[in-house]
Amino acid sequence: MFAKLIDQLKGKRDPTVKTPEIMGLRLGASFELDPLAIRLILDELTIESCSPTQIIRAAGVVELDGTWVYRFYTDDDAWLQVVAEGGQGDEHVVDVKLFHFYDTLDVADQQAWDNLLKQEIGTERYQLRDRSYSRVWTSAGDYHNPVHMSEKTYDVGGDYSVTDQFTMLFERELSDQRTESLFLSAEEKEEAAGYLSRSLVISTGITLTSSQLTIHG
Repeated sequence: MFAKLIDQLKGKRDPTVKTPEIMGLRLGASFELDPLAIRLILDELTIESCSPTQIIRAAGVVELDGTWVYRFYTDDDAWLQVVAEGGQGDEHVVDVKLFHFYDTLDVADQQAWDNLLKQEIGTERYQLRDRSYSRVWTSAGDYHNPVHMSEKTYDVGGDYSVTDQFTMLFERELSDQRTESLFLSAEEKEEAAGYLSRSLVISTGITLTSSQLTIHG
């Protein structure tokens, strides 16, 4: 016990900590994007630039009843999301998306938080600047309650944090029959000082095929 504590004080990583990993993606790894695939649609995307080579600085995972959502946060203010269904092996991967952070908005009080979850985040359409996105996740009514996710996120030192996320996915069509995704995440996290911080994190992204992504472990 004391040896482990000393290692932590020295900044050493606990070798028993298993950080999220799939498809060769893991903390410290890097990946390359097909620059042509990005360049062909960049003018239509919300982002203004996208680095073809990105290094993973943090990694998170969410478990949802037999579905695992892996998120790899990079040095390009971006995150690569990998969804696996029915298992955690590479053969279970069903979707890969690259998102870039667009904005993070503080939620000031309980009323604003309640309005965000009950009236805003799950509408059928969402407007971002002059672009309109349609909700992907279906609902019997006009409003879809946000989907709760609890993400455990690790940094390069092996330390982790847990964030409660209330999420919704939207998309809009591009000219080449691809789509741009919009991911909204109302996030709640207990800070070290003991209080809850709340924010709305807005990200936009695109779906990647295996031929558009090269992973360097």
